[in-house]
Amino acid sequence: MATARPVVSVYNFENPTEKSGTVMMPHVLASPLRPDLVREVHKNVSKNKRQAYAVGAKVGYDTAAESWGTGRAVARIPRAPGGGTHRAGQATFGNQARGGGMLNPTKV
Repeated sequence: MATARPVVSVYNFENPTEKSGTVMMPHVLASPLRPDLVREVHKNVSKNKRQAYAVGAKVGYDTAAESWGTGRAVARIPRAPGGGTHRAGQATFGNQARGGGMLNPTKV
């Protein structure tokens, strides 16, 4: 048994209270909602709110550090250059060093 399609009213643009006619509602708007499509669309729309979590490629490698080599009773990791600052002589670049690069950094 065929069902009658609903009718939608069309209003005048200049005078919104005045009705200018009616139009048959499209079949698509009268069809039932598919839960699988609603779930898929909601999943993909919610992806727009994600925030980036990866680190930059050069983060942790912004000093001109060199290793002191052997014979100083410290690890052979590169050390920050300079003097008269707390940063001078601190280990750099390594993933175990404060402010150093990540091991296997996350990528986008």
